[in-house]
Amino acid sequence: MKVLVVGSGGREHAIVDALHRSPSVDKIYCAPGNAGIAQQAECVAIKDTEVEKLKRFVEENAIDLTVVGPEAALAVGIADEFRKAGLKIFGHTKAAARIETSKEFAKQLMEKYGIPTAGYKAFDSYDEAVAYVESRPLPAVLKYDGLAAGKGVVIAETIEEAREALRDMLLDDRFGKGRVVVEDFLEGPEFSLMCFVEGENVYPMPVAQDHKRAYDGDKGPNTGGMGAYTSLPFITADDLEYAMEHVMRPTAKAMVAEGCPLTGVLYGGLMKTADGVKVIEFNARFGDPETEVVLPLIDSDIANVFEAVATAVTPAPIVWSKDVTLGIVLASKGYPGDYAKGYPIHGTERVDGTVFHMGTAVKDGELVTNGGRVLFVVAKGATLADAHRKANEEVSKIECENLFHRTDIGHKAFA
Repeated sequence: MKVLVVGSGGREHAIVDALHRSPSVDKIYCAPGNAGIAQQAECVAIKDTEVEKLKRFVEENAIDLTVVGPEAALAVGIADEFRKAGLKIFGHTKAAARIETSKEFAKQLMEKYGIPTAGYKAFDSYDEAVAYVESRPLPAVLKYDGLAAGKGVVIAETIEEAREALRDMLLDDRFGKGRVVVEDFLEGPEFSLMCFVEGENVYPMPVAQDHKRAYDGDKGPNTGGMGAYTSLPFITADDLEYAMEHVMRPTAKAMVAEGCPLTGVLYGGLMKTADGVKVIEFNARFGDPETEVVLPLIDSDIANVFEAVATAVTPAPIVWSKDVTLGIVLASKGYPGDYAKGYPIHGTERVDGTVFHMGTAVKDGELVTNGGRVLFVVAKGATLADAHRKANEEVSKIECENLFHRTDIGHKAFA
């Protein structure tokens, strides 16, 4: 099989790495890819949203299967265009991707089909949104109703914080012109449950938890994720079964009933509350950085899984390793705010583990930083303590004067 992976980050590197282990894959392309991906795939200089160029490349190179990483490509309808041309693609249609691209669509779907989530109201008026928040207990959860690269959610502890966030979203159009969803605040541990979904068929992956705050102790601003791990001791088999029976399978059925069935990954950002598992958010693709700790555990041929979902065939039972994984992000100083690029990176070859590239480039033959989140070091172990110790040891082998990382990934599992 010849496979094209669309995207350029750590998630796509993890997908490429899993495909690289597949006995049924002869050749991997990645568009546009990055410096790390280039070690396992042939990178193609086409952006993830340039659908016509990607389609032409697939046709000219007789690609057997395309796997879509980023939500932006799904949002512009890459799966629709490929299927129209008779091309095999793993990824949701534009209509199905609304479960991520519109927070309001997702909330309406959950309300209509009785899928447990927080109460909410949607606004396009700044004054009305502020008045609603002022009438309710704090904290308030404010979500931009659209794609915002993981930065469109604010948990406002004060009215001042709420006003500032709503001003960003509704008056200053920081993420574009859009509405805002104001949700009730829920409490409990969060976890990520990703599933391969084809119509009403749902196949779960191992659960993971990521860490959004920039600094140790869950301090600092929210980021796209500073690390993740698998094997969560506080999520029981009963919790998982509840999540599958009350959230993931009903959501797949609801999307079929709405005429926009899922054909890819459904990511459930879930919370274990005192009233059971509830949905915080849905994504229409692999999570980042959860994918980087989950896919190293797949013992099945992932290419066959992708192909089965893309062609509405039941895959063989998917086998997962019993190992535990933990990964640490190395980010540019200043992230998630302003940061500089182009700093040399040394020592990645010394790491005994997996190094996924998130934002790197090669300049004058040298690996350099080229993004906010730069590298992701993943260690495996028999226990979480093993994986935690090993990941922190391996991260210290990487030298770069402009990177920082958290040392406490997984701390909630040790509490």
